[in-house]
Amino acid sequence: MVTEKLEETTGEAATPRRAIRADAQRNEDAVLEAAKEVFAASGVDAPVREIAARAGVGVGTLYRRFPNRSDLVAAVFRREVDASAVEAATLAAAHPPGEALCLWLRRYTRFIATKKGLAAALHSGDPVFEALPAYFREKFEPALTSLLEAAAAGGEIRGDVAAYDLLRAVGNLSVASGEEGDQHTQRMLELLIDGLRFGAAKPQKQPGPPA
Repeated sequence: MVTEKLEETTGEAATPRRAIRADAQRNEDAVLEAAKEVFAASGVDAPVREIAARAGVGVGTLYRRFPNRSDLVAAVFRREVDASAVEAATLAAAHPPGEALCLWLRRYTRFIATKKGLAAALHSGDPVFEALPAYFREKFEPALTSLLEAAAAGGEIRGDVAAYDLLRAVGNLSVASGEEGDQHTQRMLELLIDGLRFGAAKPQKQPGPPA
């Protein structure tokens, strides 16, 4: 009996199960990517059939993984938050501190701009969304704090800006609507970045060796 059970969970029997898990993960990734694109274009109330068609899966497959629309919206939100937070470290490794900060703030405005209808969803009372604001802060505050501290240490920005205050400020800028909404947001963001530079304390040069 023990041998039979082992045979059921090892060897060739495990391969189909791994393949099923891999297929399920690919389907989920496709659904989330499709939902991100559809939500960006049409908002979080876009038809589920449109998302399934773009992902190349059946509606039944989508509903098995995300029984409610709120489950799908929350999953897309978390996925995008994770990607944005990770990019902070990527930018910091590839660019000088001040440039990395500016690039990430611009990335952050694009993240907000693609979440049409998300604010209303977050305040809808659906329990699925209750943990999202805390998740947002948990991921974004440390990412932005590291960028701010590096830029301040290099004398490129002022050192008295809290990450959460800046996140909220950029979020408020990103609610502009109308034909020039995105352009307006970008102009205001550049002004905000200029404000970060105002009053920056240049690092003091270390004294050289005595003559």
